[in-house]
Amino acid sequence: MKFNTLSLRVFVCVMAFAICNMTLGLASAFGQAWPQWAHDPQHTGSTNVAGQRLNNILADIVYDPLVPQEQALNGGDLLAHYQVPLVDGNDVYMESKTGNYNKGTYSSQAWHQNKFSWVNGVLTKIWTFDSDWDPPGSQGDFWEPVYHAVLANGFLYDPGQGGTIFKINKADGSVVTRLNPFGTMIDSNTFTVSPLSADSAGNVYFNVLRLQSNSGFYSHDAVDSWLVKVSPNDTIQKVSYSVLVPDAPAATDLCYSAFSGSQLPWPPAPDAVPPQSTCGLQRVALNIAPAIAPDGTIYSITRAQFFTRYGFLVAVNPNLTPKWDTSLRGPDAPGPFPQSYLNGGYFHDGCNDGTAASSDSQLPANGQPGGCRVGARAGIGPDTNRYGGGRVLDDSSSTPIIAPDGSVFYGAWQGYDYLQGELMHFSSTGQFIGYFGFGWDDTPAIYQHDGTYSVITKNNHYSDTGSYCGVDAFCPPDRTATNAAYPEEYFITQLTPNAGYMHIEWTFKSTNTQSCTRLSNGSISCVSDHPRGFEWCVNAPAVDSRGIVYANSEDGNLYSINQGGTQRQNIFQQLALGAAYTPASIGGDGRIYTQNAGHMFVVGR
Repeated sequence: MKFNTLSLRVFVCVMAFAICNMTLGLASAFGQAWPQWAHDPQHTGSTNVAGQRLNNILADIVYDPLVPQEQALNGGDLLAHYQVPLVDGNDVYMESKTGNYNKGTYSSQAWHQNKFSWVNGVLTKIWTFDSDWDPPGSQGDFWEPVYHAVLANGFLYDPGQGGTIFKINKADGSVVTRLNPFGTMIDSNTFTVSPLSADSAGNVYFNVLRLQSNSGFYSHDAVDSWLVKVSPNDTIQKVSYSVLVPDAPAATDLCYSAFSGSQLPWPPAPDAVPPQSTCGLQRVALNIAPAIAPDGTIYSITRAQFFTRYGFLVAVNPNLTPKWDTSLRGPDAPGPFPQSYLNGGYFHDGCNDGTAASSDSQLPANGQPGGCRVGARAGIGPDTNRYGGGRVLDDSSSTPIIAPDGSVFYGAWQGYDYLQGELMHFSSTGQFIGYFGFGWDDTPAIYQHDGTYSVITKNNHYSDTGSYCGVDAFCPPDRTATNAAYPEEYFITQLTPNAGYMHIEWTFKSTNTQSCTRLSNGSISCVSDHPRGFEWCVNAPAVDSRGIVYANSEDGNLYSINQGGTQRQNIFQQLALGAAYTPASIGGDGRIYTQNAGHMFVVGR
């Protein structure tokens, strides 16, 4: 489900614990098949288990009964992020929700953690733990943040209120202890705002954000944010992100914004510079599961409270001291202003002046509908008149991943490329390596093979968004009609990690055009209403030992995709649904755990 901030519209969208690949940093501390977000500390989304065939739905469990309320208040869309099913041998842990959905506050809902076990072939609930976790904000601020536990050290760690987490006995769901980075204080404006991650030694990491007020999230500057580390013996350390990002602008500094709609088509002039306003505190972004490299380096993402364009990739030493930080916006170029501003940035896939310098662009030619103003420089972002940089949205669940060579990938947003975003690639020392023109709300997977690796991502070519603005007269919403070279299409794509613009190894496009619904009697009713297909709604695909990719689509199907980009199988779940994105996981026995419309499905032979 794409997110159109420019027009103010939302278009909706195991490894058995002895993993042998030590280059992924997986050690015997993990006995679970899928213990955390994107499987492992590096968030590779890959396992050494062969996934089962998608022949049957083995379990169907409703974990979010509020979905009809959420759809009714959001034009039929489901704007929530969910936990990946955590698999631990014969046991499965999954969130659930109760309460009532209210667009004005997320706190009208309640979150729970559930343990299920396979008993005589039936996935059976064993216990439910009632958390007191609340997310910040409301639907008016961003999509519903993710509530996400982790398995480590023989316990389940679960988010709690006030920036705390619970350490839970897996046998009976009882609380062993509440782990509070702030002593005994539980502040109502302090929030645990990330999935919990665990490294190979059993240290648990998470992010905390403190606000002045939770009313009008962006109406006030943030107070502070922290990276928290909890050791297996419950020792707690924390560090403020203000310490970890020394190169970020100060909260009272001025940041460059974008041109106004009255100046369309953009850029207003070849040397135009957009206005500035107060940046706000550089704080942790929402939904960022810390990634941990085999050497213990921790990676996270920050952003300015008032500016999505000023984000940073942050590297932290194991003792929580700063290692390095690098701007996602890209550095300014050498020289005097305004040339230093105009020639700064990373991406060269913006305005299309018809020259070879525009080869990465998907925009129509300058002067054409959806194109930049005539005279715009090749490759620049029309909204800022400089080369593009990654933007960090709190709607996103993108999180850093660490490749076998130690380099880091992060899926950032970008508003001038039909809202597709950019997959950014950095070295282990923070140098920018390259990018690919999709990245938004996606944690790609890593597939290791033949002494190298590939990166697997969704690659949605959205329509109904406009190319770089939300004004139909300048950026027509029908992408296919105005930009036949890059029409509306939806792919799962495998990439080489080479420098520069990453190259496509293979790509898969589903040919399904039918929206289907599973009726109460189990039958399926369909209508063909998506002639250009459905976008992929997976935000963390799962990859098995053979390189087979498992991913959800908004058509309601779970797909398995062979290496080479051919379809292996698909199976319909519950509902074709414009949805915020959902992850997949693989159990130690090869069963596939997937999600659709507030249901957890288990699929296998």
